[in-house]
Amino acid sequence: MSPSQTVAISSLGLTLILGSLTAFAPLSTDMYLASFSSLAETFAADEGRVQLSLSIFFFGLSVGQLIYGPLVDRFGRKPPLIAGLVIFTLASAAIVVVPTVEGFIALRLCQALGGCAGMVASRAIIADLFDERGSARFLSEMMLVQGLAPIVAPLLGGYILAVAPWEAIFVVLALFGTGCLVATVRGLPETLPPERRHAVGIGGVARAFGEVLANRAFMAPALSGAFAAACIFAFITGSPFVYMHLHGVSQQHYGWLFGLNACGMIVASQVNRLLLRWFSTRRVMAGALAFNVTMGVVLVVLAASAPLPLLVALLMLCLSTGPLIGANSMAIAMSHIGGHRGTASSVLGVMQFAVASLASAAVGLLHNGTVYPMVGIILAGGILASLAYFTGRHA
Repeated sequence: MSPSQTVAISSLGLTLILGSLTAFAPLSTDMYLASFSSLAETFAADEGRVQLSLSIFFFGLSVGQLIYGPLVDRFGRKPPLIAGLVIFTLASAAIVVVPTVEGFIALRLCQALGGCAGMVASRAIIADLFDERGSARFLSEMMLVQGLAPIVAPLLGGYILAVAPWEAIFVVLALFGTGCLVATVRGLPETLPPERRHAVGIGGVARAFGEVLANRAFMAPALSGAFAAACIFAFITGSPFVYMHLHGVSQQHYGWLFGLNACGMIVASQVNRLLLRWFSTRRVMAGALAFNVTMGVVLVVLAASAPLPLLVALLMLCLSTGPLIGANSMAIAMSHIGGHRGTASSVLGVMQFAVASLASAAVGLLHNGTVYPMVGIILAGGILASLAYFTGRHA
């Protein structure tokens, strides 16, 4: 099914809007990381307090998704999404004038609680409009927009800080939120008609979450996608030490190597779109998982002795499976959900953040001055993703 068959919006327009709505997290985190010292100086606080604003943001993203899931099932996709965008935009603007670090942290929480609405609503909208294979292909197209955020955000943040104070970063975020709000109000259709909405109380919400969590056909691919995301977060956590300390890469060159991996994932997402012309989502998913584990084993065997170019290439090949597993696992999972797509979308998001956070923490806890904590967690994530999918594929 194509968007034009259901609603009056072009595929390109839908891709741009939904891709932008899912970019709030990387833009809101990666853009301001280089400003930690300036923030600490402004608020006369140590950097540990400033770093808490990053942790509280991820906490807000997780909790917020649980809130928006039932809301987009009850009130439709657009009203909760618009409310979230208003919250994000106002919080971003308020940060510019906040006088204390405590207020800054609180507003970062508000940013997260607003920004995560786009993540939940976009997944539900895609499931409303497309079948399983169509969802996977559309998600791959979205990566052209969504995948640019982790590349552009740190570079843009650096350029902004070179010519303006840190407040300018949050002015840009407020403008981005405003742009998304206008695009949503004027260009995004409502994909959940009133007759399909669920006007239920707290007990009904709890039952909806229970039904989703008990649905093995949903949970197996959802868990697989979450474990695959853990591979990427293990790389994000461990790559600065591996590249800069073990291989002597400068901070500037590290940014380019990080961006190179992101580019590889964007290319892989388009390969996924092409593969889905000839193969089912399940065949592509199975092949991506097998390739991920194979490359994970090669990584563990060769990482300690591999020269930097080979290590970068191996990591790119292994992590390039992330978009294939992520898009197809979400499409397969959401195809097994009937009327609670918003709730299911929130469960998907929280699972990914929870598992990814555990993987990130594991890399830090296992740190021993070698490459093995990073590549070991990458391999473990691939194995667990395969186990989750193949043990539940016949559910």
